[in-house]
Amino acid sequence: MNLHEYQGKELLSSFGVRIQRGIVAQSAKEAVDAAKQLTAETGTSWHVIKAQVHAGGRGKGGGVKLAKNLKEVEEIAGQIIGMDLVTPQTSAEGKRVHQVLVAEDVYYPGENEPNEYYMSVLLNRATGRNMIVYSTEGGMDIETVAEETPELIHNEEIDPATGILPFQARRIAFNLGLSGTAFKEMTKFVTALYTAYDKSDASLFEINPVLKTSDDKIMAVDAKVTLDANALYRHRDLAQLRDLREENQIEVEAGALGLNYVDLDGNVGCMVNGAGLAMATMDLIKQAGGEPANFLDVGGTADAARVEAAFKIILKDPAVKAILINIFGGIVRCDRVAQGVIDAYKNMGNITVPIIVRLQGTNADIAKELIDNSGLDVMSATEFQEAADKVQDVLNK
Repeated sequence: MNLHEYQGKELLSSFGVRIQRGIVAQSAKEAVDAAKQLTAETGTSWHVIKAQVHAGGRGKGGGVKLAKNLKEVEEIAGQIIGMDLVTPQTSAEGKRVHQVLVAEDVYYPGENEPNEYYMSVLLNRATGRNMIVYSTEGGMDIETVAEETPELIHNEEIDPATGILPFQARRIAFNLGLSGTAFKEMTKFVTALYTAYDKSDASLFEINPVLKTSDDKIMAVDAKVTLDANALYRHRDLAQLRDLREENQIEVEAGALGLNYVDLDGNVGCMVNGAGLAMATMDLIKQAGGEPANFLDVGGTADAARVEAAFKIILKDPAVKAILINIFGGIVRCDRVAQGVIDAYKNMGNITVPIIVRLQGTNADIAKELIDNSGLDVMSATEFQEAADKVQDVLNK
């Protein structure tokens, strides 16, 4: 589950991480009020207006701008709220901006030059340990840095049994070239950041940039946070931060129906029971010359109602040109799935998308007979290759 920047910063602050302070606003008037409040609390005279959407690269799309007075705060907030923000991480249609974060200006003049760093905490699946990835090249796309100057990226692996140790935090600060007050500040920052990641059951904390201010404070200017959805039962307060407006609406609807669904960019919808079989079915579609339009696991208890619900979800995607149903009847009975397909077809009325059904396992012979005698435009198959050939045939028509 992704968090907005302002939510991620609030989470970080609760664990003692210094953040760029800000107030979220849902209108231009609220943005002006927020700016006035920030000025009173922090003394800042300039404000940064940031679009709050679940996507990186907001600045490149015009979603992050500096306001030097209250009039500019109102104008910029009015421009950003309601816009469809297009970034390198969104679709061509972009994401609708519903709110902005009005943040303090932290690039104020002082004795030293401000510096930006990159830092993230995530799991290294190869070693089973958590890892802090960091670089002196903050504010840039880390993928570009990794490709062009990989020597500037460091990582520190942390044993989850011990947590981050003091010498590891010091090594990170040293590798970033810090000394004196900034060195001490960075060690505190890194330790608190790791604690926030660990205690919130996150799968990613990415701070880009981490800023060393002109007076040697270390703070998070941005925050990209992804929480492990499987652990949200332990964090009911964090689960309430979910913003459904930012998520794929078909996936949200499928989740509410208890279906494991992931929207993809292809042209062949697939309905399968079991994640492994679903992955194999997606490979099958690729080999047949198509592209999977979704990952959909209806689960081991696929009955008529779930099959009909899955049908409706798949057909919400206008790009779907064919549907492949691939069910292995180990726990579920194939004849029940077949009846579900027939009932769904009749209940939904005119379905113009070709449907190929492959059922194997318990009562597969009865299921095939039901499909073949239904009088509906549904093609049955018993073998994997036979199903692939039929997918290829309907795509070539």
